[in-house]
Amino acid sequence: APVLISILLGASFSRYQVEESVEHLLAPTHSLAKIERNLVDSLFPVNRSKHRLYSDLQTPGRYGRVIITSFRKANMLDQHHTDLILKLHSAVTRIQVQRPGFNYTFAHICILNNDKTCIVDDIVHVLEELKAARSSNRTNFAITYPITHLKDGREVYNGHQLGGVTVHSKDRVKSAEAIQLTYYLQAINSLNDMVAEKWESIFCDTVELFQKSNRKVKMYPFTSSSLKEDFQKTSRVSERYLITSLVLVVTLAILCCSMQDCVRSKPWLGLLGLLTVTLATLTAAGIINLTGGKYNSTFLGIPFVMLGHGLYGTFEMLSSWRKTREDQHVKERTAAVFADSMLSFSLTTAMYLVTFGIGASPFTNIEAARIFCCNSCIAIFFNYLYVLSFYGSSLVFTGYIENNYQHSIFCRKVPKPEVLQEKPAWYRFLLTAKFSEDTADSEETNTYESHLLVWFLKRYYCDWITNTYVKPFVVLFYLVYISFALMGYLQVSEGSDLSNIVATATRTIEYTTAQQKYFSNYSPVIGFYIYESIEYWNTSVQEDVLEYTKGFVRISWFESYLNYLRKLNISTGLPKKNFTDMLRNSFLKAPQFAHFSEDIIFSKKYNNEVDVVASRMFLVAKTMETKREELYDLLETLRKLSLTSKVKFIVFNPSFVYMDRYASSVGAPLQNSCISALFLLFFSAFLVADSLINVWLTLTVASVEFGVIGFMTLWKVELDCISVLCLIYGINYTIDNCAPLLSTFVLGKEFTRTKWVKNALEVHGVAILQSYLCYIVGLIPLAAVPSNLTRTLFRCLFLIALVTFFHCFAILPVILTFLPPSKKKRKEKKNPENREEIECVEMVDMDSTRVVDQITTV
Repeated sequence: APVLISILLGASFSRYQVEESVEHLLAPTHSLAKIERNLVDSLFPVNRSKHRLYSDLQTPGRYGRVIITSFRKANMLDQHHTDLILKLHSAVTRIQVQRPGFNYTFAHICILNNDKTCIVDDIVHVLEELKAARSSNRTNFAITYPITHLKDGREVYNGHQLGGVTVHSKDRVKSAEAIQLTYYLQAINSLNDMVAEKWESIFCDTVELFQKSNRKVKMYPFTSSSLKEDFQKTSRVSERYLITSLVLVVTLAILCCSMQDCVRSKPWLGLLGLLTVTLATLTAAGIINLTGGKYNSTFLGIPFVMLGHGLYGTFEMLSSWRKTREDQHVKERTAAVFADSMLSFSLTTAMYLVTFGIGASPFTNIEAARIFCCNSCIAIFFNYLYVLSFYGSSLVFTGYIENNYQHSIFCRKVPKPEVLQEKPAWYRFLLTAKFSEDTADSEETNTYESHLLVWFLKRYYCDWITNTYVKPFVVLFYLVYISFALMGYLQVSEGSDLSNIVATATRTIEYTTAQQKYFSNYSPVIGFYIYESIEYWNTSVQEDVLEYTKGFVRISWFESYLNYLRKLNISTGLPKKNFTDMLRNSFLKAPQFAHFSEDIIFSKKYNNEVDVVASRMFLVAKTMETKREELYDLLETLRKLSLTSKVKFIVFNPSFVYMDRYASSVGAPLQNSCISALFLLFFSAFLVADSLINVWLTLTVASVEFGVIGFMTLWKVELDCISVLCLIYGINYTIDNCAPLLSTFVLGKEFTRTKWVKNALEVHGVAILQSYLCYIVGLIPLAAVPSNLTRTLFRCLFLIALVTFFHCFAILPVILTFLPPSKKKRKEKKNPENREEIECVEMVDMDSTRVVDQITTV
């Protein structure tokens, strides 16, 4: 049934879709910045705004962008490079997109100016004037930074168009190591958007082809589609590494389940355990496709979530099988396995469903995290059902094979030792088996102890870790672990940089690196929007507006405009109506204010009275783009000012959509999952046999999570969407591995703590070790994937597995030997009168040489 269901649901991959919107996935869903963006778009249409877009002020839209620099740090403003850049500009404007019946050029799809010409960056006009000045041997033309003057009298901002600038006195530019050009495109309908998307692709090809013919310069193209393409590129570059990972896990799972004894070896169960996980993942993917879900690169983490949970469950069942008596019937052995292992597996599965379920709830404000948790819940649920059904049935089949003394791989009957003696050595090696009747009464009947891992734990490791001389070193090592974890924990930072989730060898990474290197002197341009009708003619209002823009580099004409208002006010003393009429006429007549009319919205009222209902100015903060914490502080500071100021205003930049409430949004799933896990542990303390199990489990989870957060910070991993999802999984992974160990120790009676620590390691240590080895081997190829997303995924998952393993095999075995619960030696009095002698009865299957059941004397 599981195989059939997986095949049927797997057929839904014909509806396979990929999520196109990165903002939908990674920007906080409930963001004030999105509301502010809608208000800005309603006040100032995008097409008009592009006239003054020094960078993306309102909406990214469709655009092509390129940074031009030199390998030798040459001056990009000299004659050779100026001609080269203008030649590139000419090539870009001649790009054609072929469509049936028409060829679109940049002139057909560009954002238009008021005079119906394409809007281009002001740096192009600067370079053209610089070239003209050189042609006419004029030496009086000077470029100033970050604001320069054109020959038509306009002041233009070039802070984001000139990079690596060296200046003389009075801000005169001496040289610039980089120049950035941006080409804005229209996307007003589906056809226009399709053409613009194709233009962006040809734009990148054109830039790369231009660079091949000019080897001395380096160009970094970037478009509005680059981030989306590079985000999904992680899936494509990961394919062969994931196949390698699967091959390694299959190989090691088979080896971990194998023994020299060809009857008791279970290689097929190792393979079938992975097949169980695969079927469950395929079923979950089919359900996602049928319900309209879309794939994104964060789903690469789901197979590893399944691997950690599914493999431990299957290996724990195998461990329970080894503890059963071989002379029992298969049904009885299977029943003992389910009774012993499925209770803890059910509880840990419930914990997975609760923690990921909380992450999938509407409380999660990051859509990528919510979708990941939702799909993980579906996959974990089916994995639990398939382990019960598919893997349980597989265990029964291999049980019958073992019961009939058939070979574990070839399924043929294993001959008796006296028959094997006549065969060749290689044949005897392949069919080595231990028959129960060959075992003397004085020998141990548990033939599974010949398993390498069982033998290692029982004979060596358990005695070594509980040695009195080893314990102090383990405690000391744990203190060192806590110290380094604390050091990293105090340096945790939130990572909202979108380059952390894309493949490495991509345009996004190269462009972002160049952007931060050459253009980080100023932060992104911020729009300062006044959205109420205020008394602009009032001097006190003018002072209030200027007060809130202190600490910024003003790149608009707004300050000059306000000074102009003061002059009008002083010279005329006119009332409001005449004042606004005069203001409007001034905009039409004065050339220095002609372009500023786009930044003022007039509205007509009764009696043809004109009022100013909204206005804006553009500001550049004196922060660095490389220090994103300063941008967070800037955003919060401006928000507080907007609430307390006398003037109603908002500030906006498209990057605020990703930064707004990001810190609280990205940490919310982890916080909610931790709270739900602690609540579940507290509630279940009243249901389990001993509440100390949950106490120890809570402390262990806290220790592991604290260590993982600290060490991942030291390993240069920020707290972003991917790392938070890994930390949620870390809660469950720790409970998966530690819960059976702690339960066996706490519930043990008589003997000493050391004895029960050894017993717990012997019973559950092999399953932990097998799943850990398979998990680590599966993670290793992930480290080689050329992607920042998988780099974060590998580092977090590796730390979770390593720290959990360290707690299971070192910290807990040592600490539990001298901390509660105590184990009292209780010697029961032997009463001869209560002794009862039972007759020995032996039941033998007549069709087999095997003893089916045996009752010994009590």
